[in-house]
Amino acid sequence: MTQPVEENPQHIEARVRLVRRMDQGGVVLPSSLAEAFLNTPRHPFVPVFYRREADTFVPWRSTNGDASAWLSQVYADDSLITEVDGLHAEDAGPGAVTGAPTSSSTAPSLMADMLDALDVREGTRVLEVGTGTGYNAALLCYLAGAENVTTVDRSAGLTSTARSRLNALGLRPHIAFGDGQKGLPARAPFDRIIATCSVRRVPPAWFDQCATGGLMVVPLKGTLAGGMLARLKKLPDGTAAGHILHTPAAFMPLLSGEQSPSGAPEPASREKRGSTLSAGVLDDWTFSFFAQLHMDPCTVREFCREKDGTHVTTLFDGRDGSFARVADTPDGPGAQVQVSGPRDLWAPVERAHETWLALNRPRREWFTITAGPDGQTVAYTDPGSAVHRWAL
Repeated sequence: MTQPVEENPQHIEARVRLVRRMDQGGVVLPSSLAEAFLNTPRHPFVPVFYRREADTFVPWRSTNGDASAWLSQVYADDSLITEVDGLHAEDAGPGAVTGAPTSSSTAPSLMADMLDALDVREGTRVLEVGTGTGYNAALLCYLAGAENVTTVDRSAGLTSTARSRLNALGLRPHIAFGDGQKGLPARAPFDRIIATCSVRRVPPAWFDQCATGGLMVVPLKGTLAGGMLARLKKLPDGTAAGHILHTPAAFMPLLSGEQSPSGAPEPASREKRGSTLSAGVLDDWTFSFFAQLHMDPCTVREFCREKDGTHVTTLFDGRDGSFARVADTPDGPGAQVQVSGPRDLWAPVERAHETWLALNRPRREWFTITAGPDGQTVAYTDPGSAVHRWAL
């Protein structure tokens, strides 16, 4: 294993505190993973990141005020926002910016959960989809050996910067600029594939490039926040099967090909109906992953709070113009639903909630997943041995 040259006792102490914090927080942290986090610095990969201030994001550098506070945040068990609406923190001026986060450095405890599920050992051939800052690639280099690690990202800027920072630590994995959805066939097959971005379904190329008996750890997420982490094993017949992990994960989506414009239009109809279900139910991560299984993959969700505090969710499908605006009832449970187009997009969510309650609110880790050329399916077997299935 390649061990980075240590640079400063404060950085070592910060890593020790991070590992202790993760261990005390209940993360499964076997000795190999603990050693990886202890020997792999995070700060070289996030020299600048955004901190939230009200509805804005302010770039934070070690030179901005209290350097020890900056270092403490770098080694906190938190995600660090590195890009807002395509503007990387390192390229931003000193002032606040507005927009939506578009890239981040994942919370170390979530990284540890995923790496533990991936079961990486010395000599394991690994493909990482989503190079990002390069920090996760550095951990993979420690676990597998840098020569066995391949990482790909759609951003030329990110791959270039990550390469420089990894090389500065003496790590030289294979770093590629390209469409992660296509994997990297020239380097296949891989014993392990891990994605640090979310997909609606596992891309076919990843199946093709995963060796028989190999493992894939993939964040699955649609338009809702409560995504799932799938751990799949490649079977001899070319399919894969596994479980959903217990950890919720809302990774940013994999960018591939042309990106569709977002934003729901105004509804063409003012038809309204009542609903007993609050729009805020989709903010509940224990339910939203289940709701996503019942929604059309092309449905987009947006949400906000109006000036009077009313929670409003909009659902839109650009293929047929179906639209639903769900506004909470101010003085009680439930909501008013404004629908437009050929389909009522809120109805599947209502049915999903009824089913979820009838199944006694099953946890995500009780679900299994199978995937192959003929489809991808999530299933739950209830205590009465009845099997419930949903296509991804």
